[in-house]
Amino acid sequence: MRLLSGDARRAVFAPLDEGVVRSEAVVRRLGSAIALGLIVDGEQLPAEANLATSLNVSTMTLRDALADLRARGLVETRRGRAGGSFVRTRDEALAGLSQVRLEELGTSELRELGDVHVAVAGTAARLAARRASPLEVTRLREIVDRLAGATDLTDKRRLDARYFVELAACTQSVRLTMAEIDLQTEMGQIPWPAGGSGKRLRRVVEGHALVVQAVEERDEDLARSRMEEHLTTRTAWLVDLHLKAATAGDRRDETGLAPRRRTRGARVAAR
Repeated sequence: MRLLSGDARRAVFAPLDEGVVRSEAVVRRLGSAIALGLIVDGEQLPAEANLATSLNVSTMTLRDALADLRARGLVETRRGRAGGSFVRTRDEALAGLSQVRLEELGTSELRELGDVHVAVAGTAARLAARRASPLEVTRLREIVDRLAGATDLTDKRRLDARYFVELAACTQSVRLTMAEIDLQTEMGQIPWPAGGSGKRLRRVVEGHALVVQAVEERDEDLARSRMEEHLTTRTAWLVDLHLKAATAGDRRDETGLAPRRRTRGARVAAR
């Protein structure tokens, strides 16, 4: 089931920024879209020429990216009249992409991303407390309940993303909702903060529920402060996860078992 809006899907195929490493950026963009359920298992991607044009990359760059995704088992290419490139959802492959992206980002970049999310989602929570209809509040509660009962990591990530987008939609602001959609697409490139921890999942669910309660009670300041506290905690989880991954990589370097490039976050941490 597709969980997010058509606007979110359009963000998937928006042009990439200039100056990025293009084939890697395409892999991250499409990998995030698969992780968030914006493009679903078995779905056919647009024709190569059309997709390359949409993403503002060359056909050769796109083919390199699709080859990478095929190697990871996230895309299957079929020949013939009914052929094309089709999405394959594989949790293990998505987790691998997220881990690589986490190691690429520095602690300062993770904190900046968290700061932006606090600004957007905090404002959304405050405005939702002023503008959300009873039906919208009920929809938010249903998402939180589904998240609490989810067992599959991919489902948890998708429900979590849907919660933030639906909350932003409660503000009746198209720009704010699109800002949240863009953030969710970007954050789909890194591990979900709760990971496989049952304790952290319970804290995520509790944090979401407390915000919804404040929204329902029309307490704008409380809704915003609860969201800010919730997201600050989640950013701290990501930074901690990043530093642990960097430390583990440095240990492998010392043993000579798995040489690897130190990430910028690891260099910052070592200073």
